Order: sequence, then C-alpha cells, then structure tokens
Amino acid sequence: MNNKQKHKRNKWLALTSIPIQMLVTIYLASRLGVWLDNKYLLNNEIATKVVTLLGVFVALYQVINQVNQINKNE
Repeated sequence: MNNKQKHKRNKWLALTSIPIQMLVTIYLASRLGVWLDNKYLLNNEIATKVVTLLGVFVALYQVINQVNQINKNE
C-alpha cells in the first residue's frame, strides 16, 4: 500500500468517526442537563435545553476543527 492510499484511508477513518463523536458529545451534554434539572429542581427542563444546545455547538466546533485539520494535512 503506497503512502497516498494510506493517507486516504486515514482521512476516511477520521471522517467516519465524526458522527460518533458528535453523538457522544450531545448525549453527554443532555444527560448533564437532566442531572442539573433534577438536582436543582429547575422548571421547564431549562438546564436540559440550554446544556444540550451548548453541546450541539461544542460538537459543531469539534467537527469544524477536525475537518480543517484534515484539509490542512492534505
């Protein structure tokens, strides 16, 4: 296997791991929000909504950084 094929395989592997990382980040953020709502008895599940939305932004930030890193190494 030459170096170009190996680089393509590594790039593909990095791109396929992105959805899993997003899922884990958003899931953990939502669980944190549920925990905060239960601990502090917050109304309307406000902590769940806010922390989950924050988790979505963090996940998108991670994706943008990873894609930029992959393109930079190209």
